[in-house]
Amino acid sequence: MPLAAPRTFRTIFISDIHLGSRPAKAEFLVDFLRYHDAETIYLVGDIVDGWRLRRSWHWPQAHNDVVQKLLRKARKGTNIYYIAGNHDEFLRSFQGVHFGGIVVADRAVHEAADGRRFLVVHGDQFDAVVHNARWLAYLGDKAYDIAIVVNRLIGVVRRLFRRPYWSFSSWAKVRVKKAVKFISSFQNVLAQEAARAEVDGVICGHIHHAAIEEINGIDYMNTGDWVESCTALVEDFDGRFDIVTWTGIATPAAEPRPAKVRVRQEVSEAA
Repeated sequence: MPLAAPRTFRTIFISDIHLGSRPAKAEFLVDFLRYHDAETIYLVGDIVDGWRLRRSWHWPQAHNDVVQKLLRKARKGTNIYYIAGNHDEFLRSFQGVHFGGIVVADRAVHEAADGRRFLVVHGDQFDAVVHNARWLAYLGDKAYDIAIVVNRLIGVVRRLFRRPYWSFSSWAKVRVKKAVKFISSFQNVLAQEAARAEVDGVICGHIHHAAIEEINGIDYMNTGDWVESCTALVEDFDGRFDIVTWTGIATPAAEPRPAKVRVRQEVSEAA
């Protein structure tokens, strides 16, 4: 299989890496960053999983490689903004601080190449469960851990039969009625916040569900995650946005997403 050709975008948006947690697909992200550059990178929250690290320390070399890769890009001139999320909320007390050229913020406004303006925010501030019932959020986090274990078991079996990666937790999330209702409600609330901020759209993470939608005249875009789907939102130099699915090192392309989501799928081998 040929190596993927390096690509440069105007902007890359990445969220929900969850470094410090065992499910984080850090090797996939390092591979993605090897082949993709941008003038600006937004890290849209939950990059480091402080919740998991408080429970037990887990920081393998691949997680360190992600940090080093980002710092190296910052040193070479890439503008990198770190928007704090709920799992790395400890960074919200460092707004405006630079760490190795990476600027920490709670939210930002991104101006696209075509002049449109987008609110960039992780999104947990508009999740009623996280905001008002933290104990329930922690309980949901444990349930998510179980779903990821199921993912791993299914992944082992599928690899034995040379089948492409498939996420059980993603599949369940979009098919359970309450989960679908939650995703829809989350999207609507974020679109309303963008309208209040008098911008053209919103770019967020948090719910691990990549999407590009138009909601009541507002462009809603979600970056997805690097635990299940390994997706990033990218902006071309003409202001066009797409979702890139990076299915991993020498892994067949993932199954296509729903029709409303414009997806560009790419595959690489280790360099």
